[in-house]
Amino acid sequence: MGIEGLDKIFNPRRIAVIGASNRENSVGYKIFNNIIGFRGFVYPVNPFSQSVQGITAYPSIRKIPWHVDLAVIATPAHIVPEAVEECGEAGVTGVIIVSSGFREIGQRGRALEEDLLKIKSRFGLRIIGPNSLGVIRPGIRLNTTFAKRMVKPGNIAFISQSGAICASVLDWAEAANIGFSAVVSLGNMIDVDFADLIDYFGMDPETRSIMLFIEFINDPGKFMSAARRFAAIKPIIAIKAGRTSEGMRAAFSHIGAIASDDALYDALFSRAGVVRVETISDLFSCSEILAMQPLPKSPDLVIITNAGGAGIMAADALTLRGGRVARLSEKTIEELNKVLPYYWSGSNPVDICEDATVERFRKTAEICMKDPNAGGFLILYTPIGEADPIETAKAVVEVFKGSRKPVLTCWLGEKEVHEAREIFRRNKIPTYPTPEEAIAAFMYMYQYAKNIELLYEVPEEIKLCPPSDRAHLKNIIERAVDEGRLILTEFESKEFLKEYGIPVSETYVARSVDEAAEIASRIGFPVVMKVLSPDITHKMDAGGVILNIYDEAQVKNCFLQIIENVKSRYPNAKICGVTVQPMYHSEYEVIIGSRRDLVFGSFIVFGSGGANAEVFRDIAIGFPPLNQILARRMIERTKVHDIFSMGFKGLSPSHLRPIEEVLVRFSQLVIDFPEIDEMEINPLAVSCGGVVALDARIIVNMEKVKGAPKPYEHLIIRPYPAKYICERALRDGSKVILRPARPEDEPLIIELFKTFSTETLRSRFFRTVKEIDHYLAAKYCNIDYSREVTIVAETETDGKKRLIGMAELIVQPDGCSSEISVVVGDPWQNKGLGSIMIDHLIEIGKDMGQKRLFGEFLAENKKIFYILQKRGFEIKKINEETCIAVLNL
Repeated sequence: MGIEGLDKIFNPRRIAVIGASNRENSVGYKIFNNIIGFRGFVYPVNPFSQSVQGITAYPSIRKIPWHVDLAVIATPAHIVPEAVEECGEAGVTGVIIVSSGFREIGQRGRALEEDLLKIKSRFGLRIIGPNSLGVIRPGIRLNTTFAKRMVKPGNIAFISQSGAICASVLDWAEAANIGFSAVVSLGNMIDVDFADLIDYFGMDPETRSIMLFIEFINDPGKFMSAARRFAAIKPIIAIKAGRTSEGMRAAFSHIGAIASDDALYDALFSRAGVVRVETISDLFSCSEILAMQPLPKSPDLVIITNAGGAGIMAADALTLRGGRVARLSEKTIEELNKVLPYYWSGSNPVDICEDATVERFRKTAEICMKDPNAGGFLILYTPIGEADPIETAKAVVEVFKGSRKPVLTCWLGEKEVHEAREIFRRNKIPTYPTPEEAIAAFMYMYQYAKNIELLYEVPEEIKLCPPSDRAHLKNIIERAVDEGRLILTEFESKEFLKEYGIPVSETYVARSVDEAAEIASRIGFPVVMKVLSPDITHKMDAGGVILNIYDEAQVKNCFLQIIENVKSRYPNAKICGVTVQPMYHSEYEVIIGSRRDLVFGSFIVFGSGGANAEVFRDIAIGFPPLNQILARRMIERTKVHDIFSMGFKGLSPSHLRPIEEVLVRFSQLVIDFPEIDEMEINPLAVSCGGVVALDARIIVNMEKVKGAPKPYEHLIIRPYPAKYICERALRDGSKVILRPARPEDEPLIIELFKTFSTETLRSRFFRTVKEIDHYLAAKYCNIDYSREVTIVAETETDGKKRLIGMAELIVQPDGCSSEISVVVGDPWQNKGLGSIMIDHLIEIGKDMGQKRLFGEFLAENKKIFYILQKRGFEIKKINEETCIAVLNL
């Protein structure tokens, strides 16, 4: 339901408290006592009292003579469904259920929640809870919790599943003088969830950042969609409880053993642009620094200190968190040599020595801030020597005023440095009591910057290879299931890879020693031989793999040896033969796999591969669909990237490109086959000459094979909607392709904007747009297809593709209405393209289940007026200059 109805919870006019009480220690008493200060009307509901805390009480919410927006329920759990039903009958929209005793107590409580969901659906209610602490909105003095005090107004929305954490944060924030735009305890989340509130507070003008305490996410796709929409404009910072390995699950494959639940959350947050932090204090310090400082463009930090030990601590913490100690330029070192004593450290960390003066701090900072290698600065002070802490703080503020790179400070000590810290806070320079906390804050900033950059990066195009015979692949799966197999053989699995353009080693099946010898002689030595069995997953462990076989005699002996090894270790395994393959020598081996999670759907794993994949656990997780940039980012999160960058065995970063291509094509295979539960290439051999999949395994889901899975039901991210591609003819007979935009289209969109006249731009944007920059262009082509579609009109002249028009459909937060817009390049106007694109948007809106399309346009734009009117849009004037057109679908 999105944000529909949530305004009645967060900006109500009239509130009823069901279970309001005169008993001082009861929850009903505390909640009603807190709500009395609300800037609106409050009604107690209690069938056993004439009045509650001096205010007339009503026996039922239906007896209140005014329309109530929000009901807060604090009754025993078994009474709650009846109370919620009465709310629905009374026309109440918002309900907060504070009562506990639901799913957390077992099946009886789950049954109560199911009753609540039925009532909610019948009346269209929005429910927070049950088992919620409540909601606080300081701006309107709304406090529906039983917490002791109203919090200070501020710009942070804090949302938590845990009521206990909410209460602790309120107490902590009061001591730290931190304010909130809202505090929300979600409780059991039977209706309103994190995604709904990200959507709501993402649009709330009083909220500048959103902080989350997460125990679990029940709809990762919905969460990602909401977070991606707002992460770039309002930092979203999250703690996810439960980082231990207890959540790891056993599986047939290496993938199941090395991909933990927590790693899935890491991948989700990264793709959504959310910063993940570790502690409650990190939540607030991260929110503070993101509001105060520019984002770092690199993780290279310059550390300036008057204490060598403290500098080393900071450098260690930085390296452990994945940052880098910035390499100072020769010019910087030359300049520092002129102002520092001969015994200074000579490198970064810049130890300016214990006898440093305020002036030495100042000059060092002035020199270092000009270094092009610096991504940010940490000034680390200890109260020794001649430098006064307050005067040094003033010097730092002065030097870094207006800096385009982030600066952080750490004044070690307590009483002696208190005033210095206040100086930093007043000047919006974050300050920390320890080097480790300062480093954590810097790396959270860099993490956020990288996440946001990922939302806007332009990938290079990787040609996909759609299967020429998809029916053949379906038949392989169906035949295996008919035979009672869920695990495809290596030979069958490689058929899938080949169809998607992934290089594989030639694989031949031998069912006798003579056949094996003949195959080996034909393909050439050396060869590798492997057991072919649907029951053996880890062939190496079963003694079912022998490498580097150089002649026919060896082939025959190895055939018999493999059969004997497997039979002795797995006597009940079905052996279908032995495969014979050319022996490939590689410089490095990686693993690429996929697995389906009950909550997160299908995900992709990449990392160091081979027989020791489970030992190294050097992996990154991503969600399909992948493009070149997303594939590169997955690689960068592993040691594989570092190894290639070091030139290991002649490899270089340029040799990552074939791996990126395999990842993108593998991703498309995952998208196209919801029947696949697990899939693995291990190893993918990498050499200076390219890549080749040496072994592969696919495990299918019998229910999905026998049933009729919906397209993309196994994905949390909507893939490219190819069904919206169509060809149309303009009035002059020329052909044009209408298709959804892709991230790779950014250069073409920039070229399209160059064809717009000033008048065309004013008609589309209602203002003068001088030029389009990277971020605006990226907005049109880095799309969440579940929320919006940008349609581009493409033509081709002399083999060169170009865009001649663009149309947008943006789903609104209510989920059922969409705003549309159309713009056509000046050279192609008056050819019917605008009408064609609007017709296409109407069809897309219907396909997406939208109930209403609307769009604003300038009243002077007569062309669009007649086009829309002809298609049944109802047109009204907003003011003298602007009209709105609405079409009910």
